[in-house]
Amino acid sequence: MSAQLNHTIVWCRNKQVSATFLVEILGLSAAEPFGPMLIVKLDNGVSLDFYDNDPPIASQHYAFLIGDDDFDAAFARLQARQLRWWADPGKLRPGEINDYGGGRRVYFDDPDGHLLEIMTRV
Repeated sequence: MSAQLNHTIVWCRNKQVSATFLVEILGLSAAEPFGPMLIVKLDNGVSLDFYDNDPPIASQHYAFLIGDDDFDAAFARLQARQLRWWADPGKLRPGEINDYGGGRRVYFDDPDGHLLEIMTRV
């Protein structure tokens, strides 16, 4: 039997704000409503289902494998918003880009404190 991740719920204070943030940073199609959630579809068939919840919101980590050109565009959008980024998940290397394994990766927070990562190689 094969198992594939289909979707996960992303708890947030405001699903519209959080889903729009991700869509805009990654350059994705607009989130679509489904019941009480906003669904952000990714290219590999997995979706992130944004669902309003009362604080406190437990921080989670979501990593996105993207191409070099998409990385450049997403990173430019991070910089344009004057968001902080780090080269590591522990946030010990602020303002740096990680080049582990010959790719590039940065970590940054979404509006609810989830740690997002964009990377060009696994």
